Amino acid sequence: MTELVMDLNADLGEGFGRWSLTDDEGLLSVVTSANVACGFHAGDPSTMHRVCTMAAERGVAVGAQVSYRDLVGFGRRAMDVPPEELTHEIAYQIGALEVFARAAGSRVRYVKPHGALYNRVAVDEEQAAAVVEGILLAAGGAKLPVLGLPGSRLHASAARAGLPVVAEAFADRAYTAAGALVPRNRPGAVVSDPTEVLRRSLAIAGSGEVTTVGGERIALRARSLCVHGDTPGAVDLARRLRTGLEAAGITVGAFG
Repeated sequence: MTELVMDLNADLGEGFGRWSLTDDEGLLSVVTSANVACGFHAGDPSTMHRVCTMAAERGVAVGAQVSYRDLVGFGRRAMDVPPEELTHEIAYQIGALEVFARAAGSRVRYVKPHGALYNRVAVDEEQAAAVVEGILLAAGGAKLPVLGLPGSRLHASAARAGLPVVAEAFADRAYTAAGALVPRNRPGAVVSDPTEVLRRSLAIAGSGEVTTVGGERIALRARSLCVHGDTPGAVDLARRLRTGLEAAGITVGAFG
C-alpha cells in the first residue's frame, strides 16, 4: 500500500516594519513548508531574516512567496507588468530571500506566487513564462520546484523548462467546476467552518477530490495543502488539520 504524504504550507512573514499580520512562530510549530513574503506584497529584510531563522531551527522548508510589486494592495490587485520586468522582479525576490535562508543554515527550496500573480499565471501564458524565467535566473541552474495550482499555465511552463512542479490545494477556498479558485470577492469563496475545512482536506489527501461551490465533485490531486496565515485562528486551524491528517494515517511532511 502506498504511503499517503501531505505537505502543509502557510504564507508567513506577511508584515512590514512594526506592523505584523501572521503568527509566524505559532504556524512554524505546525506546518512543514513556509511561503515567506519577499518584500513585494509584504515582508522586509528583518522579517525575512527572523522567519528564515525560525524555520531552519524547526526543520521547516523555506519557499519564496513572490508577488507583483504591490505593498499597498497586499499583492491582491491585478497589475500589468511587462514580462522582462516581471522576470527580473521574480529573480530579485528569490535572491533576497536566499541571502537570509543561507544565513540561517537553510536555502530557498521552492517558489510560490502570491495573490493576483498566483491567479494570473494560472491562465496567462506570457506572465507564467516570465515567472519561470525569473526562477531560472535566480536559481543559477538549480531545479527549484514550483508550487501552484494543478493544471495551471505556470506548471505547464515550469515543466517545459525542466523544473519540478508541486500541485497545491486550498482546503479553505472554494473551487469552480473548472478547478479554479472562486474569486475572493464572490460569496462562498472562503470556507470558514473548521470542521468543513478538515473534511475537505481529508478528501483531497485521500480520494483526491473536492466539492465545488456548485456542489459537484471534481478531481483535485495535490501534494501540498495551504493554510492561510492571515485567517483568524490560523494556528489552531493548522494544528487541527495536522492532527486530523495524521489520525487518518496520512504522513505530514515537506515535498522539497
